[in-house]
Amino acid sequence: MTLYPAIDLLEGRAVRLHKGERKSAKVYSEDPAAQARAFAEQGARALHVVDLDAAFGGPRQLELVRRIAAAVAPVPVQVGGGIRDAKAAESTLEAGAARAILGTAAVEDPAMAGSLVARFGADRIACGIDVKDGRAATRGWTEARGPTAPELAARLAALGVRWLVVTAVSRDGTQEGFDLALLREVARAAPETRIVASGGAGALSHLVMLASAGLPGLAGAIAGTALYEKKFTLPEGQAALDARRTAC
Repeated sequence: MTLYPAIDLLEGRAVRLHKGERKSAKVYSEDPAAQARAFAEQGARALHVVDLDAAFGGPRQLELVRRIAAAVAPVPVQVGGGIRDAKAAESTLEAGAARAILGTAAVEDPAMAGSLVARFGADRIACGIDVKDGRAATRGWTEARGPTAPELAARLAALGVRWLVVTAVSRDGTQEGFDLALLREVARAAPETRIVASGGAGALSHLVMLASAGLPGLAGAIAGTALYEKKFTLPEGQAALDARRTAC
């Protein structure tokens, strides 16, 4: 499994939000590319980048994505946030992203996700399942009127999607631990997919619990605030996932 350090971009800076609320933004770096390079130097196997400006309906930060990807090459970078059509997915990949993550588009037009997988390959397109109040959230998590997580996961899997980033919005940025029940529901609904867990990482014990939960298809976890606030280091987090996977 891979531990993905998170870099959320807002107005050119690396920030973290609490439960997806824009007004809660806390700045952790004025230079996201330098932050990305620091994570790579610490041994990151991959990075998770979200363009919050685009997610909230603002301009995309493609040049910043390009700088981040170049700063850490050959470490792969998966990028989400505001990728709502084929052109946006293509430009994200052209900017250096190894994988583009569809969020709102996956909920509102699942067939497009399937067509992008067919066009670019199953490893280069992922779909985010961001759950808020029991439903898939869209538009920067400001709306939650989509299907349930298992329903959406099953539909996307049937269309050829093989990578899912699953986030419990109520836990994002809280450091309270992953929503294992949600992850189990998604894993059961789409056993052929690879799942990256997101939302709630706050201690090494959370990573250990996740890795030992017996979730089929679990491919990694995202950590943000906990890394920035030094609750554990990136090597410690990756080692915790590796140790549990070996033990299992």
